[in-house]
Amino acid sequence: MKSPVLHLMQAGHLDRFFIDGEWIAPVGTERAAVVCPSTEETLCDIPLGDASDVDRAVQAAHKAFASWSMTAPNERAALLERVHALFLERAELFAFALSMEMGAPINYARSAHVPLAAEHIRVARENLATYPFVAQRGTTAIAREPIGVCALITPWNWPIYQITAKVGPALAAGCTVVLKPSELSPLSALLFAEVIADAGIPAGVFNLVNGTGPEVGTALASHPQVDMVSITGSTRAGVLVAQAAAPTVKRVAQELGGKSPNIVLPDADLPRAVTLGVAAAFRNMGQSCSAPTRLIVPRSVMAQVDELAVAATKQLVVGDPFAEATTHGPLANRAQFGRVQQMIEAGVDDGTKLIVGGPGRPTALSRGFYARPTIFSDVRTDMPIAQQEIFGPVLAILAYDTVEEAITIANDTVYGLGAHVQGTDKTLMRQVAARIESGQVHLNYPAWDPQAPFGGYKQSGNGREYGIEGMEEYMEVKSIVGYYN
Repeated sequence: MKSPVLHLMQAGHLDRFFIDGEWIAPVGTERAAVVCPSTEETLCDIPLGDASDVDRAVQAAHKAFASWSMTAPNERAALLERVHALFLERAELFAFALSMEMGAPINYARSAHVPLAAEHIRVARENLATYPFVAQRGTTAIAREPIGVCALITPWNWPIYQITAKVGPALAAGCTVVLKPSELSPLSALLFAEVIADAGIPAGVFNLVNGTGPEVGTALASHPQVDMVSITGSTRAGVLVAQAAAPTVKRVAQELGGKSPNIVLPDADLPRAVTLGVAAAFRNMGQSCSAPTRLIVPRSVMAQVDELAVAATKQLVVGDPFAEATTHGPLANRAQFGRVQQMIEAGVDDGTKLIVGGPGRPTALSRGFYARPTIFSDVRTDMPIAQQEIFGPVLAILAYDTVEEAITIANDTVYGLGAHVQGTDKTLMRQVAARIESGQVHLNYPAWDPQAPFGGYKQSGNGREYGIEGMEEYMEVKSIVGYYN
């Protein structure tokens, strides 16, 4: 397998932005290093855009919108099908890029990051093929129309997955887009631009500008010809984007931070609930905004929960992402490694019961942004490790005496993105799920559903991604009164 960096260099795309159907040299002169998190070595460096690059991309998207928005749904569906096919053909190249740029274990990149990203394109095409863009309500026609030029700002933790989750439904709706991927994990985004170009998506419909949030993100959010911004990132970043977008009164969809609860009800299958709870909290090395990092369990079984959680953690293999045995790689970048170490040390300093892991790298790993999967038990809900999003392999176990108290603890957070409930009494599980303040609740670790709307309550954001609702996020609603008279 050719290195993704070498592939992009030989194609002449590593130093370019994709604007108006062409690979174009940037106007901005700043550059950023792309660092391999497993070795801490620089893979390459990339150009960073500025407001002039953003304006070029937005103008291209604005010009293309007139024709793209008027294409027949079956035409857009056929092009998305081509994107999907090409994406799958290049799956191994994407998997290697993800392992290099953000440390995903190669097997996890192959089994999760890449196929789930492909599903977003497939689902967008599927929904588009059957979507009623005009519906009758009495004598009124309710029409849904593409909103316009959409700025898509994506993060470093699930780089290609988050790109397809936005690009797929936006293009399906008839919008044109300008993508700003994270400058920390840009390789998979450049590979995706190649897929878009080779699939025959018309010029200007999809544009890519690399850059930082303060420079390119702000320029996109404030641009008067951008009609909508969709951002996945931290709550802090979401607030800044919303502030920049406010003067032009554009729509802002935000999928932001989380501190998701996992309630284990008294009748749950405890070994299954705890073992899979540890796996869910630590997936992608804990770098998932909806990871259930607060395990809320009956006080009477705390000792057993601790034993099960430690045993489950000891089954994890942290190491070289390209090794077949590795289940968990490094954290994605130096800043995140520092943040995770700081929060683990804060938990220790607070006197919290540390049952596995702790500060520092795992034994025998002297370089790379590797962290030790860490679990604190007997955590109080007011502690920083129970309130702040850590975004790493750190799990807090909290005890409750009544189900009512468990629900109170679950909702004791400024976030409301994801949640889990484990049990055998389906009626009770559904009642508990109904009372959790969260955009998505999982019962007994179900299979991932790409049609299930995903988004947050409270400071976890607004708007929804995935499924029909994810496509409708990129539409305006028009009522044509008297249409059916």
